Amino acid sequence: MAEKETVRIGRRTFSLTNRDKVLFPDDGITKGDLIEYYAAVAPKMLPHVKNRPLTMQRFPDGIKAEGIMHKNIPTYFPDWIARSEQPKKGGTVTYVLANDAATLAYLAQQGSITQHVWLSTHQKPNEPDMMIVDLDPTTEDFSEVRDAALMFRSLFEDLGLVPFVKVTGSRGLHVAAPIRPSVSFDVVHEVAVRIAQRAIDAQPDLLTMEFYKVKRGSRIFADVHRNGFGATAVAPYSVRPLKGAPVAVPLDWKEVEDKRLKPDGFSMRDALERPDHWKGFRAAARSLGRAMKELDVER
Repeated sequence: MAEKETVRIGRRTFSLTNRDKVLFPDDGITKGDLIEYYAAVAPKMLPHVKNRPLTMQRFPDGIKAEGIMHKNIPTYFPDWIARSEQPKKGGTVTYVLANDAATLAYLAQQGSITQHVWLSTHQKPNEPDMMIVDLDPTTEDFSEVRDAALMFRSLFEDLGLVPFVKVTGSRGLHVAAPIRPSVSFDVVHEVAVRIAQRAIDAQPDLLTMEFYKVKRGSRIFADVHRNGFGATAVAPYSVRPLKGAPVAVPLDWKEVEDKRLKPDGFSMRDALERPDHWKGFRAAARSLGRAMKELDVER
């Protein structure tokens, strides 16, 4: 029988089992390490995940075993974890809301290494409050991804938006703009498509929106499909299930200009020690009206 201990985080208490279970075999990183990280990073992470339906990416047997994308909250989760019931075809899904440090730590106890969140809050599920372009490279040349991100930064700014950027902790970069939640996902998606098309028109050998990898060649996939109801993006400060336990870390734009930047180059310790370069994200929200007008997108 697994040995249990009681953990208290804030006002919440829960049982912890198998603290010493190794989740990252090549690095010796344990479940206890993951729990401690999420509890410690919570002050930075919570503003970016609070009230957003969350999908858990669980690896209860470690990253060398098959993972689980888990949307519906299990019935055994404690009552103090916030929930949000959202529609799906043929029914509903009840999602976790990671609204406190204890919830983030409890998810780690359940082997949820990576947290993926909606681009809208559960209060306004059909009205996104951010727009994201996911730059997914086909080759190992990360300098081209950095160049693409800087291009999207300029395109966003030209449309009156305030761009932010983060490494995904895997292969690419996310360029995101906070927006006021007043239009539908369909509208935001169309705006993102037209911005991406401008970038592709300017650099057709660098970028593509081709969904199928076989058609991309060596071009970077400008993925705008995260701008849809129920779609998710990896949450800032989430650990990725990869060797070294890299973290999806918000960046300062000056870091994107640095040739030494790597998409998976930030550890859990790095994430805890860095300032939160997305700290002003919500305050920077802008109306999408100007972009809609200039790009000829109807409400």
